[in-house]
Amino acid sequence: MDIQKRIEELALTLPQCPAPLAAYVPAVRFGDTIVVSGQLPSVKGDFSAYTGTIPTELSAEKATEAARVCLLNNIAAAMTKLEHGETLKLVQMQGFVQSAADFHEQPAVLNGASELAVQILGENGKHARTAVGVSALPKNAAVEISCTFQVVPEEVRFTGRMNWIEQ
Repeated sequence: MDIQKRIEELALTLPQCPAPLAAYVPAVRFGDTIVVSGQLPSVKGDFSAYTGTIPTELSAEKATEAARVCLLNNIAAAMTKLEHGETLKLVQMQGFVQSAADFHEQPAVLNGASELAVQILGENGKHARTAVGVSALPKNAAVEISCTFQVVPEEVRFTGRMNWIEQ
């Protein structure tokens, strides 16, 4: 599965791996496991579209959009650890939503990321998940997501002579 191609088919853009904000690395690989540090909803380093407490300062709909951005940032970080012929299987997602005391729809917000994971990775996008409401996040971000991926061999399809795909 070509993750980059699938993202483009969905009319999305895979960002560059976000730079760390402190003393850590974006992702670590050990064996066939990649653990990605918590990713914020930054677009080219800009957090301003997705900041504040849900739902008082930012709508749940915008927070769901933020979760999708966080997932793309997770995938970008994980892909820096792949070698040729490898792809990703999402194992676990941990999501944190900056929430007002009476907001209890964190799972609905994180569904934005979970549903996008399946759209991008297919069966490899189905995962375990934690959804937590918190009072504050770095940079006043509305959402932060960290993912654990398993590295799996890319599905090889017989392409026939001259790289024509045999149906």
